Amino acid sequence: MKMRCLPFVLLMLFASALTPAFTQTPVIHYPGIDAALLAQANAGDAASQIQVGDSYRDGKIVEQDYSQAAVWYNKAANKGRTDAMIRLAGLYRDGADGFPRDMDQTVAWYRKAAELWDVDAQATLGVLYSMGQGVPHSDSEAYYWFYLAAKVKGPKQEKYAASRQMMGARITVDEQQDAEQRANTWVDAHPIKNASE
Repeated sequence: MKMRCLPFVLLMLFASALTPAFTQTPVIHYPGIDAALLAQANAGDAASQIQVGDSYRDGKIVEQDYSQAAVWYNKAANKGRTDAMIRLAGLYRDGADGFPRDMDQTVAWYRKAAELWDVDAQATLGVLYSMGQGVPHSDSEAYYWFYLAAKVKGPKQEKYAASRQMMGARITVDEQQDAEQRANTWVDAHPIKNASE
């Protein structure tokens, strides 16, 4: 009888030894942000600040933390970096893991980038106005932003022109002329050369 119980006892001991290994949450070891990159970011280099923000947003080399990503993007955005403004707008648009979804902040950051001639931000504002997301629904305002985006030569110019045309079909001729006049006045005050900076 003792011999028959021995395999069972050994099996139970073995199983009890393995149970903690299967029930514990695996510990993820992140390599961390490169010390030189972090030093450059802390010294005020906007490109480095964006990279650090990307690290926190992506969660590959440090634990994912959207709040920390926003802190770093904000630093670069305050230096006029439209790519950081777009990233901030995306964080606020999507929200996640304790980071608030805030369409007012989304629109504000897209608008700041758009006013610095970021054509993708201009087109995104066009989409937001056409759908009424974070802003009142306004096809004429959508037309205005697509009109601005389509003025800049680039790989998406035709797409933005098509979106402008689609919005133009939804508004009156007077609304279209008003939007074009406002856009042309804005362009005169903000030369397109800023688009490449």
